[in-house]
Amino acid sequence: MAQLLKARNGEVGGIPVARCLPTVGRRQIGAWCFLDHIGPVTFGEAETGLRVAPHPHIGLQTFTWMIEGELLHRDSLGTTQPIRPGQVNLMTAGHGVSHTEESLFGERALHAAQLWIALPEADRNIPARFDHYDSLPSWQAQGASWTLLTGQYGSRCADTLQYSPLIGLDIDCELAQEIDLILEPGFEYGIVPLTGACTINDERFNTDELAYIEGNLDQLRVTCEPLTRLLLIGGLPLRKEVVMWWNYVGYERAEIVEAETDWENQSPRFGEIPDWPGERTEGPPSPWRR
Repeated sequence: MAQLLKARNGEVGGIPVARCLPTVGRRQIGAWCFLDHIGPVTFGEAETGLRVAPHPHIGLQTFTWMIEGELLHRDSLGTTQPIRPGQVNLMTAGHGVSHTEESLFGERALHAAQLWIALPEADRNIPARFDHYDSLPSWQAQGASWTLLTGQYGSRCADTLQYSPLIGLDIDCELAQEIDLILEPGFEYGIVPLTGACTINDERFNTDELAYIEGNLDQLRVTCEPLTRLLLIGGLPLRKEVVMWWNYVGYERAEIVEAETDWENQSPRFGEIPDWPGERTEGPPSPWRR
């Protein structure tokens, strides 16, 4: 059976987002612990688009899949990397990193998915790094356009850096279509329509409604309505539930409190963004600081 999980509407950097994960009833799908669907949105000529000031991360990878528009990523490692449609930006925070995201000058549209991947407990303090992928496995099958964002699907494998078994897959259907998915027994999965709607096991899922699929299935049929774009994520369940607060992911509350304190004190742990003109983001205090 597929469990329906509704997104919460919010705003990030001045842009409307649908937060599909974590949500009531489901905090993680494999190591995926966060999913924001950004847009689609069109900006007016007087609007600046997305602008997210410097903010910190620990214990996770940020994973950005760009569908429309362009963003500029900058981080405390010295990275300056634009991301364009069909590309993935992957930042591994590890022990600590800070970054910004902003729309490029003149951009008038934005549609993307931004996700977090919790690092396994043994890897949570690895050095930070940044990777950009401008070429991903793509193909046509079953009347749809498929792009493998990370992991393995059938005989295809993406080069995207992983620390735990995962899959990310984009399936774009222009016409009404039945899609037969190959699943990995032992994985748990989430399927969310980024546009359009689909039916799974006789239940309809509209845009931004996440279908949670438990493990031990090796195939699944999804019926897509016209102009439906699906994002499928999946992976092996983590052995230990993560602790999340604001932009931090860890396995103990003390890790979160330490990161909060370091960010507030402008510790070298999180570095600085070169040539950033303006403020930085301060997070809400966690309930564990006493």
